[in-house]
Amino acid sequence: MVELIDEAGGSKVKARFMQFVGLAFSALLLVALTGCLYPEDRTPRNDATAREAVLTIQDAVDRFQEQTGVLPIQNAAETVPLYEKYKVDLGKLKRMGYIGHIPSAAFENGGAYQFLIVDEEKKPLVRLLDVTAFQAVDGVQKKMDQYRSSRGNRLAAGDEAYPGFRTVDFSKLGMKDPEIRSMFSNQTLNWLVDDQGKVYADYGIDIATAIQKAGTQPSANEDMRRELVEASYFVPVRSPEYRWVDGEPRAIAP
Repeated sequence: MVELIDEAGGSKVKARFMQFVGLAFSALLLVALTGCLYPEDRTPRNDATAREAVLTIQDAVDRFQEQTGVLPIQNAAETVPLYEKYKVDLGKLKRMGYIGHIPSAAFENGGAYQFLIVDEEKKPLVRLLDVTAFQAVDGVQKKMDQYRSSRGNRLAAGDEAYPGFRTVDFSKLGMKDPEIRSMFSNQTLNWLVDDQGKVYADYGIDIATAIQKAGTQPSANEDMRRELVEASYFVPVRSPEYRWVDGEPRAIAP
């Protein structure tokens, strides 16, 4: 037998139903927003292909080191910056059977990343260098060098961003801001130039966000770029060192 609901009862049921729908929608919205801000893969730029490639190469590097006692890295000069230095020798890993193929994400195979090893002496970690960002900084550096050589060593620089660093004035360089996106936050990176004319990408905001999210108290002598490496599968490209000064990251002039 079908039980009928009177008009008053029907109104109450309808109200409860609408309340449930509203709560469900709010919960789904919260999950969606949380997913955008804090992806499961720890990488703000949620690139599943790159993430899987890092895990694959990490496994190969671990096995290679365990069986040979050395790391599969290419030789690099001492002057090469820390987060550009130890490139994974993907060709060697493939020739020796540790990987079946070079990942499509790899620059060597037409991809956008170079595979690096950081913490090579302690616990080697495989991370990615964004080649697009690297080439963009290199392009701005060439423009800055041309500007200096034609204008009595003056810099195409704007306001001070940190002690020893100023912003890059692209109007003086006669070019547009390349508007490179951060691999950590997907926000457009700012540009810095030091007193010697060297150009950098500025990761200060990304570092501050990582510290806030981690809820840690940084050491005064710690290079804060490490926070980005630990929180993602990427390295900061062509960046200065940062220290934690007066409650915020500060770029440190070389």
